[in-house]
Amino acid sequence: MNPIKKHALTYLKGMSMGAADIVPGVSGGSIALIAGIYQELLDSINSFKIDNLKLLGKLEIKAFYRAVNGSFLLSLLLGIMTSIFSLSSLITYLMSDHPIPLWSFFTGLILISAFLILKEIKRWHMGVVLAVLIGTAIAWWVTNLPPTTTPNAIWFTFVSGAIAICAMILPGISGSFILLIMGQYEPILQAVNDRNFLKLFVFAAGCAVGILSFSRVVSWLLRKYHSATIGLLSGFMLGSVNELWPWKIVTAWRTSSSGEQKPFLDENILPTDYLAQVGQEPQILAAILAFVFGIVLVLLIEWLAAKLINS
Repeated sequence: MNPIKKHALTYLKGMSMGAADIVPGVSGGSIALIAGIYQELLDSINSFKIDNLKLLGKLEIKAFYRAVNGSFLLSLLLGIMTSIFSLSSLITYLMSDHPIPLWSFFTGLILISAFLILKEIKRWHMGVVLAVLIGTAIAWWVTNLPPTTTPNAIWFTFVSGAIAICAMILPGISGSFILLIMGQYEPILQAVNDRNFLKLFVFAAGCAVGILSFSRVVSWLLRKYHSATIGLLSGFMLGSVNELWPWKIVTAWRTSSSGEQKPFLDENILPTDYLAQVGQEPQILAAILAFVFGIVLVLLIEWLAAKLINS
């Protein structure tokens, strides 16, 4: 593939990851797996090792850039940052004013992606089946954890980044949702909107430490137990549907730092009960259309990726 076309495609995939990472319940790792760049992403992150860092110390910038797959990482990072800074307000608006179509879209996208990934497993055995079930159970459990009140100190911003980034590279487990559980989602999103670069830098430093450590664990598992690991990652995606379910009723509220009432705890309900319990239309047609659009979008991405690879 033409290098410019390849980097442009990676940039667009990065934008998709960034848009996903903004939404609590959707994982950028899922998008990386769907887009076929998950392994390359892990390999590129793992290339930040002592020998390559020595090149940077010797100011051999070009050699370092090649060694860490710099073109890929830069294109991906630019795409992620573009989405985070340009789409954070839009995603916040959609979550607030049009949650049912938004969550339906992501439900369709995640479900079809999980099944397409499982289809790639060539050799099924009991270990793979157990991995899928365990992954589904873990993601289901994580998405049922209640948010907590945590320190707003700068050191905890670093810790939050280190923990959330591990989730961000795991398909199905959302880094944004982990931030929500830790009580740090709103402060980080506010820092993005306010361009609070000190807080964002500390958060990014935590992310760097977390991802450099955790990616090696995932890479080792993929090398040693590829089918079972893919099954586990797909299970994470399937289990995350619990959090993506569009019809919810808020069971507890909290007061934000700006004095607004925000949802704190919620539970899933059937769309047929939504009008009676919430007092709003369940928007079933919009939900179905958004769900189908999510499925079609993934299939279209698969088709385009295959066409570009063969061109």
